[in-house]
Amino acid sequence: MIIGITYDLREDYLSMGFSEEDAAEFDTISTIEGIENALQSLGYQTERIGHLRLLMKALMAGRKWDMVFNICEGFYGIGREAQVPALLDAFCIPYVFSNPLVLSLTLDKGMTKRIIRDAGIPTADFTVVKNITEISDVSLPYPLFVKPVAEGTGKGISGESIIHTPEALQTRCSYLLKRFHQPVLVETYLNGREFTVGITGTGSEACITGVMEVLLTDKAEQGVYSYTNKEEWRERCRYEIAGGDIAAACEEVALASWIALNCEDGGRIDLRCDEKGVPNFIEVNPLAGMNPVYSDLPMLSRMNGIPYNELIKRIMDSAFQKTVLHE
Repeated sequence: MIIGITYDLREDYLSMGFSEEDAAEFDTISTIEGIENALQSLGYQTERIGHLRLLMKALMAGRKWDMVFNICEGFYGIGREAQVPALLDAFCIPYVFSNPLVLSLTLDKGMTKRIIRDAGIPTADFTVVKNITEISDVSLPYPLFVKPVAEGTGKGISGESIIHTPEALQTRCSYLLKRFHQPVLVETYLNGREFTVGITGTGSEACITGVMEVLLTDKAEQGVYSYTNKEEWRERCRYEIAGGDIAAACEEVALASWIALNCEDGGRIDLRCDEKGVPNFIEVNPLAGMNPVYSDLPMLSRMNGIPYNELIKRIMDSAFQKTVLHE
């Protein structure tokens, strides 16, 4: 059985002149090697395909695979994460992780939170600022938290994302609108503990692989899991598996969110507690980082007794199971 692997390499984009921040969501070669080695250890043959345009060339040349392990993030547009799955759907080739609808929806943090809110799942009050003239219309109580509506890996998030005054809101929103060319999500700031929850499976088969607390050291930007904190995680962050009542509460919110958003096969839900200690949905990552050493999903799963190869097996089993159900 042949498994194709689609991916965007960070080094390719850096060589084209993109900045470290622009290319932050893309993968290193060690991630591809880790996935490939795990798949081969499970008995699959693998073929490296690469990014969207290489996939297009391969498909037009008549290439086929039994399954594609897709971790392509894409680069342009709100539907960038959905481009590879949509293309594979057009050629009737099954793939790992969520479908184009889910990937387009969940990249837009504002639209995602609307669904979460309508499902009755705790999430901070919010609004979306589309242009400079709308900044003055924000009526949420301070402090606030602001970030680009459709970025990952902490891009656009720093200590300046915590907003205490209308002047700071004007300054930060104006900067983000200009820097990222997209709307800005403005939320009530949650000042509690932060967790990320790993999930594998689809629908009623979804299950938790672990609940990990994100703790900041004295070297970190405080109060926020920022881009710099994530990039320099060895010095700035500490990670611990959560247990007891707080872990159970996080699991409940994460599973409800995963199912409400129709996510598939594997990923992460990020949560942060409010002043009452209630875990609130922050965002979902249905294309979670898969580096076997430092990506959050493999890390928290490993810390919870699930080795990398077993994590990949659960993801693959889910992908093949949903393929059977769709036939």
